[in-house]
Amino acid sequence: MSKPRIAIIGAGLGGVAAAALMQRRGHDVRLYEQAPAFSRLGAGIHLGPNVMKIMRRIGCEDALNTMGSHPDYWYSRDWQTAEAISQIPLGDYALKTYGASYLTVHRGDFHKLMTDAVAPGTIAFGKCLQSVEDTGSEVRLTFTDGSVEVAGIVIGADGVNSKIREHLLGAEPPRYTGYVAHRAVFPASLLGNHPYDMCVKWWSQDRHMMVYYVTEKRDEYYYVTGVPQAEWPTGVSMMESSREEMREAFEGYHPDVLNLIDVSPSITKWPLLERDPLPLWSRGRLVLLGDACHPMKPHMAQGAAMAIEDAAMLTRCFDEVGTTDYTGAFALYEANRAARASKVQLVSHNNTWLRTNEDPAWVFAYDVFNVPLVAPQEAGAKQDASQEALSAAG
Repeated sequence: MSKPRIAIIGAGLGGVAAAALMQRRGHDVRLYEQAPAFSRLGAGIHLGPNVMKIMRRIGCEDALNTMGSHPDYWYSRDWQTAEAISQIPLGDYALKTYGASYLTVHRGDFHKLMTDAVAPGTIAFGKCLQSVEDTGSEVRLTFTDGSVEVAGIVIGADGVNSKIREHLLGAEPPRYTGYVAHRAVFPASLLGNHPYDMCVKWWSQDRHMMVYYVTEKRDEYYYVTGVPQAEWPTGVSMMESSREEMREAFEGYHPDVLNLIDVSPSITKWPLLERDPLPLWSRGRLVLLGDACHPMKPHMAQGAAMAIEDAAMLTRCFDEVGTTDYTGAFALYEANRAARASKVQLVSHNNTWLRTNEDPAWVFAYDVFNVPLVAPQEAGAKQDASQEALSAAG
């Protein structure tokens, strides 16, 4: 039987990873992205060995190793004294121990590399999904520009406000966590000659700042925060912040942190959103991945990694079961992703990751292509325990 056409809604990192991996396995894939074009947005991203093993399959590993910054350690530092409260070895240790590099890179540079890895013409821009109809034999996708597309399988990689998730489970806004993330990226030359860590997280009791280089040349420095803020306006995805607001939020912090604020040319802030674990990840010919089914705080630097792992596992399940038995493939996919994604959601929610000298191997050593698969009926108890813990924490 011929392979069904696969439509992926959303060309973010998870969606593009799915397209790149599935095309390499001979699938007919089309990506639909609501944005009119992509730009180099001001954000950084961590790519752990668990992600870099997937990049190896896509053919991006060498380019990323050349492009990104390779920290020797992840440092956690006390907010006032700058004392190192943990020091997690990365660099050559990560390569040897976990099987791939650990690097930090500009998210826009990474995303462009990924979009270049899909076949030309795969991405259709300006496609905002309006409605979905699963007829049983196919899925009809209607977009706000009036166009209609038909596919055999639809993957919802359309983020925290996913239209595919809404079609499956009904309209329900994500939960605002009471925290915002401030972001700034700027030329490292603004730091003067003052030495800064390649990758460091500054911790106090209720807030933090994560800081790292995003280029191999170390000519751009980036930070992202987690700061309590009681309310956030519904429907607003980001807004401008200011040095004044940041100085107030980080009053009493070490001078190195305050200097980062003082040299920031511009600062934005974003709401941190979550959902409780979903009762289902698929129905009929529709399936979810990434933030569409498990949005999380960025406090483990693993949100995009989970979406990319989802994409790889779904591709593997198509290989195992075949796309004509999409129901079986989707069940196998959820059985082998839900417990891990829920555990990462929980640790991210609690914001404890690498604050002490813990062993990160359960995250970094994971290889989505070689981990033994569990059958759907075997996955239930472990998955339920992780999901209950996250629901309780929320």
